[in-house]
Amino acid sequence: MRIEGRDLPGGDELRLRNVHVGVQRKAEVVERFPVTAGAVAWEFDVTVREIDDLLDVGGPFVHGRPGARFLYLSWGNVDGDRFDMFRRAKLMFGDIPTAVLRDAYQDGGVLVGELGLTDECGDPRCARVRPPDIVWTRRS
Repeated sequence: MRIEGRDLPGGDELRLRNVHVGVQRKAEVVERFPVTAGAVAWEFDVTVREIDDLLDVGGPFVHGRPGARFLYLSWGNVDGDRFDMFRRAKLMFGDIPTAVLRDAYQDGGVLVGELGLTDECGDPRCARVRPPDIVWTRRS
């Protein structure tokens, strides 16, 4: 799986506060990028299993109960090794078109989510991110 982010928020206040965005693995935010990055990408494995003709995903980056699984992109201030989270974006597996998810699962392709990381107010994107704000595709 790959998540690609573009258009990071670039306000002076965010740069001065050393704001970063990372993907949440269990309770830890990892692979953090500063808001000054031009674009970001995270790649990680998820497990997939079929239950009653439905696909269920899992793994250390996947949160939520079956039927409501999601990923978190977390925003926070970085000071040394310390990460103080102040906002998260929630990427729901249920928002992925079934055909795209099934195609990636059956053909072994890479499931890719592409999204802008700045909201309409110029702030870090947060809350549930739904299409068309995120585009899900399968790549070979």
